[in-house]
Amino acid sequence: MTQKRPQNPWLSNPFVTRGEKETILKQKAKVIWMTGLSGSGKTTLAIDIEKRLAEKGILTQVFDADIIRATINRDLDFSLEGRLQNIHRVAHLSRIFLEAGIVVINCFISPTRHIRHLAKKIIGPEDYIEVFVNAPLDLCEKRDPKGLYKKARNNQLPDFTGIDSPYEPPEKPDFELNTEIFSKNELVNQFVGFILPIITNQQST
Repeated sequence: MTQKRPQNPWLSNPFVTRGEKETILKQKAKVIWMTGLSGSGKTTLAIDIEKRLAEKGILTQVFDADIIRATINRDLDFSLEGRLQNIHRVAHLSRIFLEAGIVVINCFISPTRHIRHLAKKIIGPEDYIEVFVNAPLDLCEKRDPKGLYKKARNNQLPDFTGIDSPYEPPEKPDFELNTEIFSKNELVNQFVGFILPIITNQQST
């Protein structure tokens, strides 16, 4: 009779535990999942958030969509199926870093609620913090730092989110960063104030 594998392989491994690693690092590992349209400011905010957390002694790892797409997921397209597989792999990668006691910051459009639900299920609801980087389409299109919207409007980028592929905003995100109303510095202050008590016993200053 074939022995069944445990549902959670992390619960029965002989390695140093996540809790022990968190004790060494003096922090609580979480996965911060930043979702929003292209050009909404996900990576820009993540860069400054990571720097602020580093100043507080927090060890982080940022996964940016462009880097992931150019490396481990370069074989995937931008269809909904390709996006689903992209997020599936990233969620498992995030789980590995989570078990190392690291605070992970992910910057991915992750356009549908189904895709984000998959990520949450893989990571674990108790460790998944969904952050909606809220910027309307017209603002993102006006910014267009990489010229992607222009290409999409000219039919050069098929399946582009917000143009010919849907984006479903989170219904109940754990935190919302409204880049139309607040400045980058204000948003970073807001989020660090929110997340710091969750990942450490420190308070934001």
